Amino acid sequence: MVEMEKEIARLIVDYQAKKGKLLTIGTVESATGGRVADRITGVPGSSDYFKGSIIAYSNEAKINIVGVKRETLNTCGAVSPETALEMASGGKELLGVDICISDTGIAGPSGDTPGKPLGLFYFGIASEAGCRSEKHIFSGNREENKRDAATTSLDMLKQHLLKYPD
Repeated sequence: MVEMEKEIARLIVDYQAKKGKLLTIGTVESATGGRVADRITGVPGSSDYFKGSIIAYSNEAKINIVGVKRETLNTCGAVSPETALEMASGGKELLGVDICISDTGIAGPSGDTPGKPLGLFYFGIASEAGCRSEKHIFSGNREENKRDAATTSLDMLKQHLLKYPD
């Protein structure tokens, strides 16, 4: 999977060469527990553009650290597109980065509820180009779901960088 992380680094360096500005990246992770940040920082030179990660695993951390609204969690739940978007937006502000990605999900083997199955994840991204979320449902065990979620988060970042505003 190192190729995707290297591709992200290349896209950031290419943007800097074109625009004279280095894009900065941050993450707010819940269900992946830091795996996304670990993969990004596995690339030499990532300290030039990666500014940090917040692991907001509990609802209290989502509210008190990242700024997710209690009302959002009460109304939509921790695993929702709204929460993923508020995590990404809050992380962008808190970390002072150009682009922030987030994840929240149910890795398993328990935690599912009616309408929210095991393997359900939402991903968020916030940048000057706007905010958006994606929904994915993975069918592996806990470890596989966390791995697949980290890969999906990085792919979402890569796809965003490919279209990043001029």
